[in-house]
Amino acid sequence: MVDIATRVWNHKWKIDPIVRSLIDTDFYKLLMCQSIFRNKPDTNVTFSLINRTKTIRLAELIDEGELREQLDHVRSLRLTRGESTWLRGNMFYGKRQMFRSDFMQWFENMRLPDYHLEKRDGQYELTFEGAWHEVMLWEIPALAVLMEMRGRAVLEQQGRFELQVLYARAMTRLWEKVTQLRAIDGLRIADFGTRRRHSFLWQDWAVQAMQEGLEDKFIGTSNCLIAMRRELEAIGTNAHELPMVYSALAESDADLAQAPYQVLADWQDEHDGNLRIILPDTYGTAGFLQRAPDWLAAWTGIRVDSGDPATCAEAAIRWWQDRGEDPREKLVIFSDGLDVDKISELHRQFAGRVKASFGWGTMLTNDFGGLTDGSSLAPFSLVCKAVSANGRPTVKLSDNPNKAMGPADEIARYKRVFGVGEQAAQAIKV
Repeated sequence: MVDIATRVWNHKWKIDPIVRSLIDTDFYKLLMCQSIFRNKPDTNVTFSLINRTKTIRLAELIDEGELREQLDHVRSLRLTRGESTWLRGNMFYGKRQMFRSDFMQWFENMRLPDYHLEKRDGQYELTFEGAWHEVMLWEIPALAVLMEMRGRAVLEQQGRFELQVLYARAMTRLWEKVTQLRAIDGLRIADFGTRRRHSFLWQDWAVQAMQEGLEDKFIGTSNCLIAMRRELEAIGTNAHELPMVYSALAESDADLAQAPYQVLADWQDEHDGNLRIILPDTYGTAGFLQRAPDWLAAWTGIRVDSGDPATCAEAAIRWWQDRGEDPREKLVIFSDGLDVDKISELHRQFAGRVKASFGWGTMLTNDFGGLTDGSSLAPFSLVCKAVSANGRPTVKLSDNPNKAMGPADEIARYKRVFGVGEQAAQAIKV
């Protein structure tokens, strides 16, 4: 097992680059990329880094030259033969050839496009612009680089023994969580922690701890590289990015209202009926379910990613019942701001009512708050989102209005089109 503290102390970034592979990313990004490659190849999209935690002034913590060096390294990466073989030949979700030959031929020769980096008011403005299926692959590496570089900035003054104690404390904290989760009968949980991890080495350690501690309760990881190396299931389906861009491309209010469902129609066609998980909260879960076509009720389940998770799951149960579906046969994936207590609470509440599963993210791979003196290592809310498509702004409303993004006039328009009423604001944890 890797001695993480020693690797941090003896740090040589060419030995431990923050991002070490094009598949050091979340599985859903590759699935979406293939769908976009097929359905929207000519769409031009801009992605932008957004730091929701303004008190963490990244441009004052992270050296610009070192940041550029890490980003340039990501641009130098190519898919290796072993990685290509794994993607082409491995079985994902019971399907042997998840990735088509035309997509793989492109991916094997793909190089991430250039980036634009500026400093403004103590923050970095980092943007990526180009063909949607190319620039979208920057999202996870960009977040991983900024999150880990912030951690390195905090740790660089620590001595060898301080680092040993820090990681010993972090390992103890995580193992105590694993022990608590091990006591939950029927638990199904996966690692969703790539985008805001403390580091690659720490995510890999956390996954190994979950493997040993939870055995078959641990169902896989969203990180493709770790899934390949540890012979685990790669977990993931789709994200808000798809309806955000499809909606921005809509020519009328009527087209806008149908855009989230067109996303899922294209998704179903792309995957021959597999990976049928609905993400309903981009423009409000209640309205999405109310207007959803009947064919969506037959899908496998939903992922709950904003708002109050219990409220959203109850809404999904009522929706299935109203359409003659048995909720006990449906999957609800909880994935927003989870930690052990919330996982335990939700599992108790929905056991026997749905097939509950959990995507455990930041508090699995980056729970270092309070483990150091002085500068905090607590996780913060950093995202990288599609902000425009073919020159039009994107909008996200979410079930939590604190997560809404987009120009004010467009937010008002989307609320009108999607019939979004009063929403309960919740603090954004990560």
